[in-house]
Amino acid sequence: MDEFEREAALCVFVGIAGTTPTSEELDLVRRGVGGIILFSRNVREPSQVAELSRALKAAAPGPLLVSIDQEGGRVQRLRPPFWTSWPAMRRLGRIDEQGGIPGLNGTAVAEKVGRLMARELSACGFDLDYAPVVDVDTNPLNPVIGDRSFSRDPRRVARLGVALAQGLEKGSVASCVKHFPGHGDTSQDSHLTLPRLAHDRQRLWQVELVPFVASARAGLASVMTAHVRFEAFDRLPATLSPVSLGLLRKDVEFKGCCISDDLEMKAISENWGVPDASALAIAAGCDAVLVCHTLQHQHDSIDAIARGARAGPLSRERLAEAAQRVSLLQKFARPPSAVDPMSAAASCATEEHRRFAAQLAESASEAENTADPTEQRV
Repeated sequence: MDEFEREAALCVFVGIAGTTPTSEELDLVRRGVGGIILFSRNVREPSQVAELSRALKAAAPGPLLVSIDQEGGRVQRLRPPFWTSWPAMRRLGRIDEQGGIPGLNGTAVAEKVGRLMARELSACGFDLDYAPVVDVDTNPLNPVIGDRSFSRDPRRVARLGVALAQGLEKGSVASCVKHFPGHGDTSQDSHLTLPRLAHDRQRLWQVELVPFVASARAGLASVMTAHVRFEAFDRLPATLSPVSLGLLRKDVEFKGCCISDDLEMKAISENWGVPDASALAIAAGCDAVLVCHTLQHQHDSIDAIARGARAGPLSRERLAEAAQRVSLLQKFARPPSAVDPMSAAASCATEEHRRFAAQLAESASEAENTADPTEQRV
C-alpha cells in the first residue's frame, strides 16, 4: 500500500451489512478506512452495538471513527426500549419560542439534549454523530427535512444547532452540522433525485448560511454537504462543487472536517457513479466521503481517489489536506479498549434520560410523519 492508497482509504467512511462484520468487511477496515457508519440494520441492543464498535476498532490499523445518524424525531437509529427516544428538532425550536421549560431556557435544553445523546452514544462506542440538522425550514413541502429542522428562523436554527452540537462534543462525540449550504428549501429528496434551487448568494447569506457561519465561529468538529445544485451560481451539486466548497472554506471560514452525504444516493450515483464521484468530491473540497451500502463501491472509491492523486486530476496536496483533516477529527475516536459492551446498557435509556425526553415530547395529536427518509436503501 502506497501513501496515496493510505490517504485515500482514510478519506472513505463506509457502511456494513449486518449486526456483525463479515470477513470481507473486516478486510475493508484493514485497508485503513477512516470511519464506519451504522444504520438500523446494524443495531439490536446496547451490548451488541458496543461489541460491534469494539470489533471494528480492533480490526483497524489506526484510529477508526464509528458514526451514526442520531438526530431525534424521525431520524434516530437507536430507539426504545434500549435507547431514549429524543424529540424532533422542530419540537426544540417550539420550546425555545415558548421560553424553554422550568429551569432551562431553549438554548440550555438543546445543549442538554446533546449531552445526554452523547452519553448513550459514547457508551456504545460511537465517536461521531451526523447531527444536528441546521437546514432552515423554509419550505413546508420539503419531503426530507421538515421537522428535522429547528425552525424557519435562521438565527434560532443557528443558536440551537450550535448548542446541541456543543453538548455532543462536551460528551466526547463529534458533531456534524448538515447539509451545507442548505437543504431546507428543496421540494425534492436527494435520496431519489438531484434537487435544484434558484437561490443566489445574497439569499444564502440571509438564510441558509446563517447557521453554518455560527457553526464555524463555534469551532464545531465537522460539516456534511448537500447533494443540491444551486443553479444561480453553480452547475454541480454542492458535494462535487469547488465553488460551493470554496464558499465553505473561504467565506464561511469553516475549519473542521467536511464530509459528503452518502454518495450512493441517487442524486449522485445515477449521474456520476460512486467511485468517480468519490474522487470528484475530494478534489472539490470534501475531506471524507460516505459510501454506505455496497462493498465493491467502497473498495472502488478508495482506488479511484488514490488513482486520481497518482496521475491526476486530483492534486496530491488536496488529498493530503483531506487526510489531515480526517486525522484531526479522529481525536474523537475511542480505542477499542475504551468500549465496554458489558456496561453499555447502564448508560442508555436511563430514568433521567427518559424523564427529560418525556418532558420535551409532543402530544400524539401533534406528532408528524414518523417515516425516516434517510433509511431508504438507495
